[in-house]
Amino acid sequence: PLRYISKYREFVKHEAVKNKSQWKTMGPAKVAVPSPNDFLQKHSKEPKLAPKKKEEDGKKLLPLSVPQRTYRPVTRIKKNFINKNAVAVIRGEPKKPRPFCVDTRQGDKYPLEPSGLVPKYIKKKNYGVTPKYVTRRNEEIKREEEEYEARVLEQLKKKAMKTLSDEERTNILKALKKNWEEINHAYQGLPVLTDTRYKKIHKEELELKLKQLEHDIAAIEKHKNIYIADV
Repeated sequence: PLRYISKYREFVKHEAVKNKSQWKTMGPAKVAVPSPNDFLQKHSKEPKLAPKKKEEDGKKLLPLSVPQRTYRPVTRIKKNFINKNAVAVIRGEPKKPRPFCVDTRQGDKYPLEPSGLVPKYIKKKNYGVTPKYVTRRNEEIKREEEEYEARVLEQLKKKAMKTLSDEERTNILKALKKNWEEINHAYQGLPVLTDTRYKKIHKEELELKLKQLEHDIAAIEKHKNIYIADV
């Protein structure tokens, strides 16, 4: 049988050649060779300064002038440094000897001032003075405590108990007695025979309500001043 040949063979070859990258070649890439005239010269990479101008910022340089006839140069006065030093030594205050501390029999000594034996720290101006950051922190703590106390007092005022007025006390007593009379009338109307469970439960509920009302009426009549708390 004949070998199979695809009809797209020529098209594939054309596309492969067309899409081939320029840098994917056999051998070195074609790069432009630099000209031999562009060689590196001496001092070519150093920064070039601008040429100096004779006139800078619009100011002209003063021309050279010749000294006048009346000009007399200042002559240097000779000084006697030996006498000057002698006078300075005679009039100067004598140097005070530096205090030393000797700690061995052989006479080993060291300066007394940096040894820590001299009480320099307690002679400072700010010795014993409370630092500023401590004072500032104490003020902040005190202010926070005052704010907390004010907040607590405000909450206590909101939750403070109120006194019941005489008019409200009288109205409550009237309402409790009226409620007691209504429940007592219903209790008196119960049948004598409680043979069912419902009758027993209803009778017990009325008795509990009557006892609670009697307790509340006695408590209000016994105490003249009654306080109510906002829960």
